[in-house]
Amino acid sequence: MRRRTARTRLRHLLCALLLTTGTAVGATGASVDAAAPAASAAAPPSLGNVIPAPTSAKPGGSPYEISAKTVIRTDRTGAPVARQLAELLRPSTGYELPVTTKSGDSGIQLRTSAKERPLGAEGYRLKSGRAGVVISAYKAAGLFHGIQTLRQLLPAAVESGSVQAGPWKVAGGTISDKPRYGYRGTHLDVSRHFFSVDKVKKYIDQMSLYKINRLHLHLSDDQGWRIAIDSWPRLATYGGSTQVGGGAGGYYTKADYKEIVRYAASKYLTVVPEIDMPGHTNAALASYAELNCDGVAPPLYTGTDVGFSSLCVPKEITYDFVDDVIGELAALTPGEYIHIGGDEAHSTSHEDYVKFMNRVTPIVAEHGKKVMGWHQIAAADPVKGELAQYWDTTGAASADVVAAAKAGTKFVLSPANKLYLDMKYNKDTPLGLSWAGYVEVQDSYSWDPGNYLQGVPGDAVAGVEAPLWSETLWESDQVEFMAFPRLAGAAELGWSQASALSWDSYKARVGTHGPRWTAMGIDFYRSPQVPWS
Repeated sequence: MRRRTARTRLRHLLCALLLTTGTAVGATGASVDAAAPAASAAAPPSLGNVIPAPTSAKPGGSPYEISAKTVIRTDRTGAPVARQLAELLRPSTGYELPVTTKSGDSGIQLRTSAKERPLGAEGYRLKSGRAGVVISAYKAAGLFHGIQTLRQLLPAAVESGSVQAGPWKVAGGTISDKPRYGYRGTHLDVSRHFFSVDKVKKYIDQMSLYKINRLHLHLSDDQGWRIAIDSWPRLATYGGSTQVGGGAGGYYTKADYKEIVRYAASKYLTVVPEIDMPGHTNAALASYAELNCDGVAPPLYTGTDVGFSSLCVPKEITYDFVDDVIGELAALTPGEYIHIGGDEAHSTSHEDYVKFMNRVTPIVAEHGKKVMGWHQIAAADPVKGELAQYWDTTGAASADVVAAAKAGTKFVLSPANKLYLDMKYNKDTPLGLSWAGYVEVQDSYSWDPGNYLQGVPGDAVAGVEAPLWSETLWESDQVEFMAFPRLAGAAELGWSQASALSWDSYKARVGTHGPRWTAMGIDFYRSPQVPWS
């Protein structure tokens, strides 16, 4: 199973109290201070201190110091990225940092160039020396990832929202970098507990630092429907009116959803929306009686059990419903994938499940999108461009999964005992679940996506995604506590080459990011496995 029973609301309130007091509990059970030590801005971080680990980092030469005279130079393609860099650096440095398209050899330069085509659409090259920093890339996305590296090469205090002392030095040398996988994602369950647009944006800001490029939004489940659908309005107004443990719930208007998509795109992230079906559909079934085989709408649900709901596979109205929902969602979503769920359909027979999926996948294609779903969709007929998301804990591929891989289906890996960010770190973790076991930082990091899924060749792996389910989470600081530091490790698994994956190296690097997260206001878990700065 992917998810099991969560804690009561009383337990939730206790969790919130523990986090609010700034106390985290380590694997040994000992209480440790949740605040990172203050960062020192005296010396720049080393060129090898970057997460994800770059393809190549060659230190050398004098550092570059950002000063009141620094200008950010760019071309038209890089201008939006240059403006973001300036907006990031101005509050902490206090410098004007004007952005210009005028040529010059000094300052910070962001340039796109056909010469960097071998680095792909997301790769970049960074050169730092006494005269300045040059970031070059084939596409603007590469420049954006390059400035994430640049900010990590500056002292942690650069993340502050107020003027800091500096100095603002960037170590000398050259980094050449490109990702191992094209799909590097995280996931946010806004159905169990609803998260506002601002909370989603905050998470986007945090994940973009580590070159994540997909945000999978779980928009529907038994406990709540979170996206307005004009043709079926009660899905949001009624089906979205509650959440786990009760409470007001909420939903995104189409304008809200467009704003999330727009904001994510500004950080070179693509939103992958999910409408889970045929199971996990109680919110929809409660909203419209005709979607039920017996024509009777069940009550709204605020618990955490799974596997008890199902759309009515034999009814034709079910496919009218799916067509309307997918059509409206596809029109709002510029990304190529629509996630159709497909897991834990325990109330749907295998025969009906296959029949349902074989009807639904062509509907997705008719609306100009490709299908993504949990790995159970491999039981149905494969379709061109399909992505299956593996969440099991064994790495043992079923016959259906192996057959789908041979037919061309690609896989995004999200093993629950590695990458589920809602799993407890240890028995004393105040938040999260533990059905997949405890997942400490080393457990989450120490595996290779390229050889994890048995019976499936490495070239069938499209990337990784770190899901975060929200049965026990409803505030941003709780999301942060469960995501960090594990999200940074997931990002490295997706970006860095297999030869660069080293726990000893990673734990040393991530330990230096604690002051950076503190400056960013991130409430992270200070794992005793990590030598924190």
